[in-house]
Amino acid sequence: MHKTSDISIDKDIIKENIMIANENKVLLKKYNVKSYNIMGAIGSGKTSLIELAIDHLVKNGKQVAVIAGDVVAEYDSNRFRKHKCLVIPLNTGKECHLDAHLISHELEDLEERGILQDLDYLFMENVGNLICPSDFTLGEDKRIVVVSVSEGDDIVLKHPTIFRFSEICIINKIDIAEAVDASPEKMERDCLSLNPRIKIIKTSVKKNIRIDEWLKLFD
Repeated sequence: MHKTSDISIDKDIIKENIMIANENKVLLKKYNVKSYNIMGAIGSGKTSLIELAIDHLVKNGKQVAVIAGDVVAEYDSNRFRKHKCLVIPLNTGKECHLDAHLISHELEDLEERGILQDLDYLFMENVGNLICPSDFTLGEDKRIVVVSVSEGDDIVLKHPTIFRFSEICIINKIDIAEAVDASPEKMERDCLSLNPRIKIIKTSVKKNIRIDEWLKLFD
Protein backbone atom coordinates (compact mmCIF):
# COMPACT_ATOMS: atom_id res chain seq x y z
CA MET A 1 0.00 0.00 0.00
CA HIS A 2 1.34 3.42 -0.95
CA LYS A 3 1.91 6.08 1.65
CA THR A 4 -0.26 9.16 1.53
CA SER A 5 0.49 12.59 2.90
CA ASP A 6 -2.08 15.15 3.95
CA ILE A 7 -0.61 18.56 3.28
CA SER A 8 -2.75 21.46 4.40
CA ILE A 9 -2.41 24.79 2.63
CA ASP A 10 -0.87 26.41 5.68
CA LYS A 11 2.08 23.97 5.72
CA ASP A 12 5.50 24.85 4.38
CA ILE A 13 5.81 22.63 1.29
CA ILE A 14 9.61 22.81 1.34
CA LYS A 15 9.76 21.66 4.98
CA GLU A 16 7.29 18.89 4.22
CA ASN A 17 9.48 17.79 1.32
CA ILE A 18 12.58 17.73 3.54
CA MET A 19 10.77 15.52 6.04
CA ILE A 20 9.83 12.97 3.36
CA ALA A 21 13.30 13.21 1.79
CA ASN A 22 14.82 12.26 5.14
CA GLU A 23 12.55 9.21 5.24
CA ASN A 24 13.72 8.29 1.73
CA LYS A 25 17.34 8.64 2.81
CA VAL A 26 16.79 6.35 5.80
CA LEU A 27 15.20 3.72 3.56
CA LEU A 28 18.01 3.87 1.01
CA LYS A 29 20.64 3.66 3.76
CA LYS A 30 18.84 0.65 5.22
CA TYR A 31 19.69 -1.29 2.07
CA ASN A 32 23.04 0.44 1.40
CA VAL A 33 21.84 1.93 -1.88
CA LYS A 34 23.97 4.82 -3.11
CA SER A 35 21.74 7.46 -4.67
CA TYR A 36 22.27 10.46 -6.91
CA ASN A 37 19.99 13.32 -7.91
CA ILE A 38 21.13 14.36 -11.41
CA MET A 39 19.93 17.83 -12.34
CA GLY A 40 20.49 20.02 -15.37
CA ALA A 41 18.84 21.79 -18.27
CA ILE A 42 17.54 20.02 -21.36
CA GLY A 43 20.47 19.21 -23.64
CA SER A 44 23.17 19.55 -20.98
CA GLY A 45 24.17 15.91 -21.41
CA LYS A 46 22.94 14.45 -18.12
CA THR A 47 21.27 11.44 -19.77
CA SER A 48 24.46 10.58 -21.68
CA LEU A 49 26.55 10.86 -18.53
CA ILE A 50 24.15 8.60 -16.61
CA GLU A 51 24.33 6.04 -19.44
CA LEU A 52 28.12 5.97 -19.16
CA ALA A 53 27.90 5.56 -15.39
CA ILE A 54 25.42 2.69 -15.74
CA ASP A 55 27.68 0.82 -18.17
CA HIS A 56 30.67 1.33 -15.87
CA LEU A 57 28.82 0.06 -12.81
CA VAL A 58 27.15 -2.90 -14.52
CA LYS A 59 30.52 -3.92 -15.96
CA ASN A 60 31.77 -4.04 -12.38
CA GLY A 61 28.92 -6.27 -11.26
CA LYS A 62 26.69 -3.64 -9.65
CA GLN A 63 22.88 -3.60 -9.69
CA VAL A 64 21.64 -0.24 -10.95
CA ALA A 65 18.25 1.44 -11.23
CA VAL A 66 17.28 4.74 -12.84
CA ILE A 67 14.23 6.83 -12.08
CA ALA A 68 13.72 8.88 -15.24
CA GLY A 69 11.78 11.96 -14.24
CA ASP A 70 10.31 14.22 -16.89
CA VAL A 71 7.11 15.82 -18.08
CA VAL A 72 7.06 12.91 -20.55
CA ALA A 73 9.48 10.34 -19.16
CA GLU A 74 9.31 7.74 -21.91
CA TYR A 75 11.93 9.35 -24.16
CA ASP A 76 14.88 9.09 -21.79
CA SER A 77 13.52 5.83 -20.38
CA ASN A 78 13.87 4.26 -23.80
CA ARG A 79 17.52 5.28 -23.87
CA PHE A 80 18.17 3.77 -20.45
CA ARG A 81 16.42 0.53 -21.40
CA LYS A 82 19.25 -0.19 -23.85
CA HIS A 83 21.50 -0.71 -20.83
CA LYS A 84 21.44 -3.50 -18.26
CA CYS A 85 19.55 -1.68 -15.53
CA LEU A 86 16.11 -1.27 -14.05
CA VAL A 87 14.29 1.73 -15.54
CA ILE A 88 11.41 3.49 -13.80
CA PRO A 89 9.68 6.18 -15.90
CA LEU A 90 8.23 8.89 -13.69
CA ASN A 91 5.98 11.36 -15.48
CA THR A 92 5.72 14.64 -13.59
CA GLY A 93 2.91 16.05 -15.74
CA LYS A 94 2.83 19.80 -15.30
CA GLU A 95 5.42 19.75 -12.51
CA CYS A 96 8.89 21.02 -13.43
CA HIS A 97 10.78 18.91 -10.88
CA LEU A 98 10.86 15.66 -8.97
CA ASP A 99 9.99 15.82 -5.29
CA ALA A 100 10.53 13.53 -2.32
CA HIS A 101 6.90 12.43 -2.20
CA LEU A 102 7.01 11.14 -5.80
CA ILE A 103 10.25 9.31 -5.08
CA SER A 104 8.87 7.80 -1.87
CA HIS A 105 6.15 6.01 -3.85
CA GLU A 106 8.72 4.47 -6.18
CA LEU A 107 11.00 3.39 -3.33
CA GLU A 108 8.10 1.84 -1.45
CA ASP A 109 7.09 -0.09 -4.56
CA LEU A 110 10.65 -1.32 -5.12
CA GLU A 111 10.87 -2.46 -1.51
CA GLU A 112 7.55 -4.29 -1.66
CA ARG A 113 8.70 -6.10 -4.80
CA GLY A 114 11.98 -7.12 -3.16
CA ILE A 115 14.03 -5.10 -5.65
CA LEU A 116 15.37 -2.29 -3.49
CA GLN A 117 17.10 -4.81 -1.23
CA ASP A 118 19.32 -5.95 -4.12
CA LEU A 119 20.21 -2.56 -5.59
CA ASP A 120 23.64 -0.99 -5.29
CA TYR A 121 23.04 2.33 -7.08
CA LEU A 122 20.04 4.53 -7.83
CA PHE A 123 20.15 7.43 -10.27
CA MET A 124 17.29 9.93 -10.20
CA GLU A 125 17.31 12.01 -13.37
CA ASN A 126 15.46 15.21 -12.62
CA VAL A 127 13.32 17.28 -14.97
CA GLY A 128 15.32 19.41 -17.39
CA ASN A 129 15.68 22.83 -15.85
CA LEU A 130 17.93 24.66 -13.40
CA ILE A 131 15.31 26.38 -11.25
CA CYS A 132 12.61 24.16 -9.74
CA PRO A 133 14.73 21.12 -8.77
CA SER A 134 16.98 23.27 -6.58
CA ASP A 135 14.31 23.57 -3.88
CA PHE A 136 13.41 19.89 -3.59
CA THR A 137 15.84 17.39 -2.11
CA LEU A 138 14.87 13.77 -2.78
CA GLY A 139 16.79 11.88 -0.10
CA GLU A 140 19.86 11.41 -2.28
CA ASP A 141 23.46 10.96 -1.17
CA LYS A 142 24.75 13.50 -3.70
CA ARG A 143 23.21 16.27 -5.76
CA ILE A 144 24.91 16.62 -9.13
CA VAL A 145 24.21 19.51 -11.50
CA VAL A 146 25.18 19.24 -15.17
CA VAL A 147 25.61 22.29 -17.38
CA SER A 148 27.05 22.63 -20.84
CA VAL A 149 29.03 25.40 -22.49
CA SER A 150 26.32 25.59 -25.16
CA GLU A 151 24.08 27.22 -22.53
CA GLY A 152 26.49 30.17 -22.32
CA ASP A 153 29.17 30.84 -19.74
CA ASP A 154 26.82 33.10 -17.75
CA ILE A 155 24.48 30.18 -17.00
CA VAL A 156 25.90 29.60 -13.52
CA LEU A 157 25.38 33.12 -12.19
CA LYS A 158 21.91 33.23 -13.76
CA HIS A 159 20.87 30.17 -11.71
CA PRO A 160 22.85 30.47 -8.47
CA THR A 161 20.67 28.42 -6.09
CA ILE A 162 21.16 25.03 -7.72
CA PHE A 163 24.95 25.45 -7.59
CA ARG A 164 24.94 26.54 -3.97
CA PHE A 165 23.16 23.37 -2.89
CA SER A 166 24.92 20.80 -5.12
CA GLU A 167 27.97 18.80 -4.13
CA ILE A 168 29.18 18.22 -7.67
CA CYS A 169 29.04 20.24 -10.90
CA ILE A 170 29.78 18.80 -14.33
CA ILE A 171 30.63 21.37 -16.99
CA ASN A 172 30.01 19.41 -20.18
CA LYS A 173 30.66 19.78 -23.91
CA ILE A 174 33.92 21.63 -23.36
CA ASP A 175 35.09 20.47 -26.80
CA ILE A 176 32.78 23.06 -28.42
CA ALA A 177 33.55 25.92 -26.03
CA GLU A 178 35.45 27.96 -28.60
CA ALA A 179 32.75 27.45 -31.23
CA VAL A 180 30.03 28.80 -28.93
CA ASP A 181 32.29 31.53 -27.48
CA ALA A 182 32.06 30.24 -23.92
CA SER A 183 34.69 29.88 -21.23
CA PRO A 184 34.58 26.71 -19.11
CA GLU A 185 37.12 28.38 -16.82
CA LYS A 186 34.72 31.27 -16.15
CA MET A 187 31.93 28.79 -15.43
CA GLU A 188 34.21 27.01 -12.96
CA ARG A 189 35.14 30.29 -11.23
CA ASP A 190 31.48 31.25 -11.01
CA CYS A 191 30.60 27.89 -9.44
CA LEU A 192 33.32 28.26 -6.83
CA SER A 193 32.30 31.82 -6.06
CA LEU A 194 28.83 30.51 -5.16
CA ASN A 195 29.97 27.31 -3.46
CA PRO A 196 33.67 26.98 -2.58
CA ARG A 197 33.16 23.33 -1.56
CA ILE A 198 31.62 22.14 -4.84
CA LYS A 199 33.59 19.55 -6.84
CA ILE A 200 33.88 20.49 -10.51
CA ILE A 201 34.69 18.25 -13.47
CA LYS A 202 34.92 19.68 -16.99
CA THR A 203 33.95 16.98 -19.48
CA SER A 204 33.10 16.13 -23.06
CA VAL A 205 31.08 13.00 -23.62
CA LYS A 206 31.62 13.19 -27.38
CA LYS A 207 35.42 13.48 -27.13
CA ASN A 208 35.76 11.31 -23.99
CA ILE A 209 37.42 14.12 -22.06
CA ARG A 210 37.75 13.49 -18.30
CA ILE A 211 34.99 10.88 -18.40
CA ASP A 212 37.21 8.72 -16.22
CA GLU A 213 36.87 11.35 -13.46
CA TRP A 214 33.10 11.25 -13.83
CA LEU A 215 33.07 7.48 -13.48
CA LYS A 216 35.36 7.58 -10.42
CA LEU A 217 32.59 9.39 -8.56
CA PHE A 218 30.77 6.04 -8.37
CA ASP A 219 33.68 3.80 -7.32
